Amino acid sequence: MSLSDFSGLDAWPGQAAARARMDAVQPEAYARTRNHLEGAVTRLSPYITHGVLTLREVLTHLLADESLDIQHKLVYEFGWREFFRHAWSHHGQGIAQSLHAGPLPDEAYAPELPADIREGRTGVPVIDMAVRTLYATGTLHNHARMWLASYVVHLRRVHWRAGADWMVAHLFDGDLGSNHLSWQWVAGTGSSKPYLFNADNVARFAPPIWHSPGSVLDRSYDDLDQIARGARQAFAAPHQVIGELVVEPALHAEPLADIGLDAMEDIAQLVQGREVWLVHPWALRGVDVPSTALVLGVYLHEHHARWPWPERRWRWVDASMREVASHCVFADQQSLHQALAGAAQVRSVDDPHITPWLETFVELDAAPALFPKVDRPCSSFSQWWTRATRGLKQAQELL
Repeated sequence: MSLSDFSGLDAWPGQAAARARMDAVQPEAYARTRNHLEGAVTRLSPYITHGVLTLREVLTHLLADESLDIQHKLVYEFGWREFFRHAWSHHGQGIAQSLHAGPLPDEAYAPELPADIREGRTGVPVIDMAVRTLYATGTLHNHARMWLASYVVHLRRVHWRAGADWMVAHLFDGDLGSNHLSWQWVAGTGSSKPYLFNADNVARFAPPIWHSPGSVLDRSYDDLDQIARGARQAFAAPHQVIGELVVEPALHAEPLADIGLDAMEDIAQLVQGREVWLVHPWALRGVDVPSTALVLGVYLHEHHARWPWPERRWRWVDASMREVASHCVFADQQSLHQALAGAAQVRSVDDPHITPWLETFVELDAAPALFPKVDRPCSSFSQWWTRATRGLKQAQELL
């Protein structure tokens, strides 16, 4: 469904850590075991999400050691990430609403995530383990993300948007396009049918502690489909508290107090007459600029006010940002615009997370893509993949 397969705790920030992770990728092992929670996943997702690495860099690195068919599972997963950006570019803010009708009308789903799910106390081991893993590591294997989303939407009948907003807030590698469109794919509002799973599926792909025999998941796919489509009643919250409460990590709409930032008035003086390159949290890589240019790291108030981060993500992103930016600021659009007014030129890499606030006064360069651009809007990944790879046989042809 997406390249969201990072495992969490060994996520060191910066370029050196990213390249070490690339060195450790085993494409053939990935292809064989990627669906297993303990499989040979790449753990590259946070580096790609935050622009420390590009998909083109990753594929170039991998092809230096071996050739890959265009249909290789890893190349296919790279495609999912670019497909989500393709869909986001055409739908814009519309990705926050159902793209089309799902199994049930939107109003049939609860607007808020129940407390027992947020607290990891549903009594369903796979769900409670997923929540606890998300909070403890800031990430989840992609299969676990799908299981959790499917349970929330189809068995508990909670609107996908409530679940998507909650999950992306805690993800170390949270990308609004990948996350929200993945939830829509599971919900059936961005795909042709709801994604369902049962206890047997968990037993096949997860370690024993995740197994859920005798739970609400221990039933046939026909039963689950009837529940998802409203022919049978959804499951309510458990009548009693089950298990120990897990505390949801705090979210912060501003950089942490001990993260040193520059004053805007100082930046206004530094940029006078100079070329300025903005580095933001979705393009944390070095840029080839003149020695006289100023590389400025920027956190935008408008984005973080709506999408706050846990402490772990703030610190990881800040450490990566300071590898490439000589100064860093937290500012709203107006203050940033005013501070940069005296610059000779201001440029940055485009990204839909920040485009609405920068496009009026910053020259935005298109983010490097891996696949050929597909101009025609595609309603499904299969449509996009067919067009993006037409005539290609080897992954090398993408470079």
